[in-house]
Amino acid sequence: MSVMLTLILVVQMLSALAMIGLILIQHGKGADMGAAFGSGGSGSLFGATGGANFLSRTTAVLAAVFFVCTLALAYFSNARPAAPSGSVLEGAAVTAPAPATPVDSSTAAQIPGNTPIAKPDNSVPPAPAK
Repeated sequence: MSVMLTLILVVQMLSALAMIGLILIQHGKGADMGAAFGSGGSGSLFGATGGANFLSRTTAVLAAVFFVCTLALAYFSNARPAAPSGSVLEGAAVTAPAPATPVDSSTAAQIPGNTPIAKPDNSVPPAPAK
């Protein structure tokens, strides 16, 4: 199966490159006007009008080959047995959360810039003197 896919891919790439070359060689519709007034356009390889049919038909055949190769590659890529679908997270290992340890003032004091907080007393502060 892999050899066939590689062969189809090579044919598709060669037809694409040949199509690009043929399209660049062809003259546009406005190029005929220059040939009518005696410019060098009429002395082409296939003559003034003979090349238009050959190049356009060859381009059409290469476009059809490219299209068929594209459809074949799309079909064969979807014809493979699919891998089991699902979330990436389903295969992840499930771990239990770390047990919570009680935090006391000695542990908090080890952190730089962290001073232990005095426990609040529930007494009422004295009223300010007048």
